[in-house]
Amino acid sequence: MLRALEIRDMLIIDRLDLSFQPGLNVLTGETGAGKSILLDCLGLVLGWRGRADLVRQGAAQGEVTAVFDLPVGHAARALLTEAGIDAGDELILRRVTTADGRKTGWINDRRVSGEVLRDLSDILIELHGQQDDRGLLNPRGHRQLLDAFAGADTAALRRTWATLSDARRALAEGEEDQTRLKADEDFLRHAVAELDR
Repeated sequence: MLRALEIRDMLIIDRLDLSFQPGLNVLTGETGAGKSILLDCLGLVLGWRGRADLVRQGAAQGEVTAVFDLPVGHAARALLTEAGIDAGDELILRRVTTADGRKTGWINDRRVSGEVLRDLSDILIELHGQQDDRGLLNPRGHRQLLDAFAGADTAALRRTWATLSDARRALAEGEEDQTRLKADEDFLRHAVAELDR
C-alpha cells in the first residue's frame, strides 16, 4: 500500500507531503487543480519516463519519494531479492531528476536503474482512469482473473509452455536447415552429373 508521497520542486509544486490511510483514498479537484501532476510525480518515482520539463522552474533538481508498506509474502519481495535488495516492512522509492533531464533512482537508499523501478511499478500500484473499461476486453487479464479465482499455480504451466515454444522454434530452424541442405545436395548432385558427362 502506498503510505506517503513526498514531492519537492516538481512543476508547480515547491513542497508537498501526502499521507494515505488504509482503505480507499480519493484525490479530487476541478480541472487544473494538479491531479495529473501528482500522477506524473508518482510515475517518475516508479521509473516511468516522465516529461522532460518536470523540474520546477528555477530549481536545479526535483525529487519524489514514495513510501510503501510491504507485507510478508508480497510479490515485490521476490523482485527485490532478485535485484539484491533487502526488503523490510517498508519500501522507500526515491527518484531525483535534474533540470537537464538526468534521473537517478533509489530503493531503500540503494541506487537502482529505472528498469528495476518500472518492474516494481507493475507489482506495487494499479492506476485506473476513465477508459479502464477497455481493459476488461484484454484476454490476458481474463486468464489472470480466472487463475486467481481458481487458486491455480500457473508457474509450472508457464515453464512447460516456454519449453514447448523453444522446442517448436528449434524444430522450425532444423526444418529450414534441412530444406537448405537438400537444395545444396541437389545442386551438388547436378554439378557432379554435369562433370561426369
